[in-house]
Amino acid sequence: MSAESLRLGREPQARLRPGAATTWAVLPGVWSGLRHRPDIWETWGGGRRAASLGPFRTLKLQPTLPIHSFATTHFWVVQQVNMKDQVCVSSLLCLEGRTMPKKAKPAGTGKEEGPVPGKQLKMEAAGGPSTLNFSCPRGLFESLISPIKTETFFKEFWEQKPLIIQRDDPALATYYQSLFKLSDLKSLCSRGVYYGRDINVCRCVNGKKKVLNKDGKVHFLQLRKDFDHKRATIQFHQPQRFKDELWKIQEKLECYFGSLVGSNVYMTPAGSQGLPPHYDDVEVFVLQLEGEKHWRLYHPTVPLARQYSVEAEDRIGRPTHEVMLKPGDLLYFPRGTIHQADTPPGLAHSTHVTISTYQNNSWGDFLLDTISGLVMDTAKEDMEFRAGIPRQLLLVETAAVGTRRLSGFLRKLADRLEGTDVLLSSDMKKDFVMNRLPPYYEGDGAELSTPGGQVPRLDSVVRLQFKDHVILTVGPDQSRSDETQDKMVYVYHSLKNRRELHMMGNEETECHGLRFPLSHVDALKQIWNSSAISVKDLKLTTDEEKESLVLSLWTECLIQLHNHFHKLLVSPLGRLICHLQSGLNGTQSFNRLSYYSPQTRPYYDLKWKNEEV
Repeated sequence: MSAESLRLGREPQARLRPGAATTWAVLPGVWSGLRHRPDIWETWGGGRRAASLGPFRTLKLQPTLPIHSFATTHFWVVQQVNMKDQVCVSSLLCLEGRTMPKKAKPAGTGKEEGPVPGKQLKMEAAGGPSTLNFSCPRGLFESLISPIKTETFFKEFWEQKPLIIQRDDPALATYYQSLFKLSDLKSLCSRGVYYGRDINVCRCVNGKKKVLNKDGKVHFLQLRKDFDHKRATIQFHQPQRFKDELWKIQEKLECYFGSLVGSNVYMTPAGSQGLPPHYDDVEVFVLQLEGEKHWRLYHPTVPLARQYSVEAEDRIGRPTHEVMLKPGDLLYFPRGTIHQADTPPGLAHSTHVTISTYQNNSWGDFLLDTISGLVMDTAKEDMEFRAGIPRQLLLVETAAVGTRRLSGFLRKLADRLEGTDVLLSSDMKKDFVMNRLPPYYEGDGAELSTPGGQVPRLDSVVRLQFKDHVILTVGPDQSRSDETQDKMVYVYHSLKNRRELHMMGNEETECHGLRFPLSHVDALKQIWNSSAISVKDLKLTTDEEKESLVLSLWTECLIQLHNHFHKLLVSPLGRLICHLQSGLNGTQSFNRLSYYSPQTRPYYDLKWKNEEV
């Protein structure tokens, strides 16, 4: 194949296109992150070397793998910093293009050659075509429903009809099996789990659910006895509390959907069924982990149902979908879809996990959440809303005058809503951020509870971090109870949420966050909407207010700062990056910018989210 060229300048002559193998192009004499290398790195997939580069002139891609489908493109710029902490303009320039191979084929045919930083190598191995992509929430969901495109999914299936994805991918099946296995129960029971709270034991008998729970703590030998001899299904509630990989998946999905994401694991022996036909009040994604499961889906009697309900077999008619799921397969169906599933006789046991979301997350729920605050705000300014209702209105069954007045009030509220851009107080927002999973981390998670780096000052450049885990809303001052409550800006976050309480209902949860005067809302929006901003440019009256604001956010681990980022943005290389970013939008564009010091420690890492649409 001939090389494709991208001229580095204001107007690229040729845009990057699908099909490029992972190719590293390195300027001569740069700091590579491991050692000083004057030569050119070889391609990740093996094959031809990248062409030699002049100083920021032409970058050539040498495709070395078959073209199947485009996954992602990363444009890396790694800045070298000398001992005086000054940014050098020329260091390392790398462009990475990744291909998505055909089913059951490895991502590359050759071995890794040349020094690649260990962290990057690990990321590539974990994010290959046979596992899930954890680079960003959208990437995770795309890989979860692959090969279906997200646009197709939301246009044709979401809240409309079931989707069955059957895959013949041994590597993906192996990964699914690692999420939860029947054999995991022994170690989980030793950690202390309880009937009802953590585990249900049940079986479908004559179209009804029969619960076989004991009292108190679950003992593995008794559990296995019920499974083997009583042919009972074991339902494990919210396994993401114990299994790291499910935590990792569901945390990303909560970022993607903006809604709580729960899960249950069902382990059913051969020739048995755990639950009768029923429908749920959640959107369901079924991942088959072990064995095979026979599923039957029926037309909903209550589309997009708001509550769980069991349906009698003689009322549901013939199945609209019938499928046997195997490890690596995925099934999606909307809330309200009637379904039942069994493990056929003569086969091994079945294990599947249901990942569910969008419970109480409808427009009706949102109206109920926002309308009360809107009414109270309007009543403070409009005396008509404070006027009393007609005498004996509550004593009559129907009252035309009351209906007419309510219609008029609703029209006024609609006009008020359309004429404002003020952030509305929302208990749904607060409930979501209070009860969701904390960001996934490895180790002790100190970065979520202990601020790092230098204390921000007036001359600092700051940026928001963990943005997907932070919400900004306006509401009344909760510390005052009188009618003259001032509006306050509330910043809620989930960094300190307790993973072991996720989706456990009545368990005690805490609200973590900050509150500021309403005068701070514009400055907070600046921080929210900027990739990085100078503290002195914040829209606040005094320098003391600016420093106090960023110090509060920094103390909660919500912002990062590094003045070197500002030096990069104003440097010639920074301007080059901006040209590339604007020039590549709409096709493919780089989405990660990293700093590395001579000690090879990445001290700044910024990711753009301009995926191909």
